[in-house]
Amino acid sequence: MDTASYASVSDVESLFRPLDANEQDKANALIPVVEDSLRQEAMNRGKDLDKLVDSGRILPGVLRSVIVDVVARALMTSTTQEPMTQFSESALGYAQSGTFLVPGGGLFIKKSELARLGLTKQRIQLLDLYGLESRND
Repeated sequence: MDTASYASVSDVESLFRPLDANEQDKANALIPVVEDSLRQEAMNRGKDLDKLVDSGRILPGVLRSVIVDVVARALMTSTTQEPMTQFSESALGYAQSGTFLVPGGGLFIKKSELARLGLTKQRIQLLDLYGLESRND
């Protein structure tokens, strides 16, 4: 299956920051995985990501930005120590606490990123408990 690529390592460098050689290799491996993950998220919602881009319903620049955001977040995740976003220590009370960046590790795509692509929509569901079809207010 030949699929389009929407982002490159140079996009990551221009939209995020310059990468060293190891990060470039990792970004090069992550980009197709992120793109396929987004395709899967679209398929789970009954949509075809590539057709949405081709039809103009998703702009390529917005998709590129989302891919770069996910790759950048993965690159910021430490592989040598626990990825903490917040950490505090105490002294004589022996207290330590911290918040992990990615609990369990791996890639994750935020709901806000899916919303930017139009893959999440708010739905209103109503259950009429009283059997009233219309209401005059």
